[in-house]
Amino acid sequence: MSTIDPNSARGICAALQAGELSCESFMRTTYARINEVNPQVNAIVNLLDEGQAIALAKQADQIPVADRGPLHGLPMATKDAVDTVGFPTTWGFEPWKDRHPKEDDGQTQRLRGAGAIFIGHTNMPEFGLGSNTFNSLFGATRNPYDLSRTAGGSSGGAAVALATGMLPLADGSDMGGSLRNPASFCNVVGFRPSIGRVPNGRGFGWACRLATTGPMAKSVADLALLFSVQAGPDSSDPLTLPESGDYFLDAYEPFADLTGLKVAYCPNLHGIPIDPEVTQVLEQCAATFATLGAQLDQTGPDLADAMDVFQTQRAQGLAVVANALDATIPDWKQHAKDTAVWNMEKGQALALKEVIDAEVKRTQIYAHVAEFFAEYDALLLPAAQVPPFDLNQEWVDEIDGTRMETYIDWMTVCCAITVTGLPAISIPGGFTPDGLPVGLQIVGKPRGDLDLLRIAHTFEQATKHGRRKPQIFAGQH
Repeated sequence: MSTIDPNSARGICAALQAGELSCESFMRTTYARINEVNPQVNAIVNLLDEGQAIALAKQADQIPVADRGPLHGLPMATKDAVDTVGFPTTWGFEPWKDRHPKEDDGQTQRLRGAGAIFIGHTNMPEFGLGSNTFNSLFGATRNPYDLSRTAGGSSGGAAVALATGMLPLADGSDMGGSLRNPASFCNVVGFRPSIGRVPNGRGFGWACRLATTGPMAKSVADLALLFSVQAGPDSSDPLTLPESGDYFLDAYEPFADLTGLKVAYCPNLHGIPIDPEVTQVLEQCAATFATLGAQLDQTGPDLADAMDVFQTQRAQGLAVVANALDATIPDWKQHAKDTAVWNMEKGQALALKEVIDAEVKRTQIYAHVAEFFAEYDALLLPAAQVPPFDLNQEWVDEIDGTRMETYIDWMTVCCAITVTGLPAISIPGGFTPDGLPVGLQIVGKPRGDLDLLRIAHTFEQATKHGRRKPQIFAGQH
């Protein structure tokens, strides 16, 4: 790998695809890294036996170059909510520790079809609920920038696997910030695409559709490569969008600068509490946009009702999970964390009027943001309201003197954007005085995924915050 940048997934994938790097040798390198690092951070779970992984890599080396896909021979570990044949998909829930799917999730099919080799899953919170990756089945995932801190969640294992160089690319999913929050906490890039960009794969094709799969990577260019495989129309999805995945490869090229773009900067989303250290970093990010030529206005859309909508529609979806658990695991509440039980019971107790009102409000919110983004090209926000917090604290109950009522409220800056359905990305924005990462959330126009990626790429090239690696792994790729 002497001529291949070990920090570039694009470079690694190109070399594997062209046969310039053997799949076997890269798999051995990957496992050496995992064996060294994973015991410290606990990011990858249900890891495939190394001998089996090397055997799969040897098979991949026998495939003719002309028949190789863009992810040929690349070791990947899907999030532990994504069905992947050959591995239990547990959702971090102890009673599901032996839940073996009979077929691949739609996302897994696309990745496998592109040539990826699956070696395990990445850790996540129980049921994917809460932005602190821990569960009773596998334990907690640690932040590599400070092992006493959380990696965020719910795609926390994926973010840490990237930040520590155990995986070149990682998939994730996002309901209330599950791609954006851990990306912010671990100094990587996490992209929540527009609803309909990737196959739904869950069962909520219409109402209360909040979650979406998306890519994570160490750079926007790497992220675009993975997204080109994940994205694209799916005939079974009622909200599918028509652009092919390859359309997003244009994100490889950043804009020369941001001249001509009109950008809104709303550091606290009209009054939600933000940690002062986060605000300080965001001010520097906004200044960079101005330096790059953007017209910067301190304003933002009115999303005052968005959190109520999010709480209702999130609970509505979780009621379906709770009903299924009631029917299959009668004592499931004895195994689940309190916040999960509370949220599912909230869903089961919803009145029909609450459900209808939430859908009506969400429609009104979308109309408002569509009008706002007719004038603005992007919106700048924090990707998380706080820096990475203590691993032993389940959730943030206070920010800058303001108490949080539920385990979700401290994520409002992401949850409110989820309700809009707009594309949003977390890009490394800087660091606190203690060296903890802070992410910048950039929100794009309706279905403006490609332009958003190019804006983020332009900011990334100007700042290069993502190149600052965890100190405990300094000098290692």
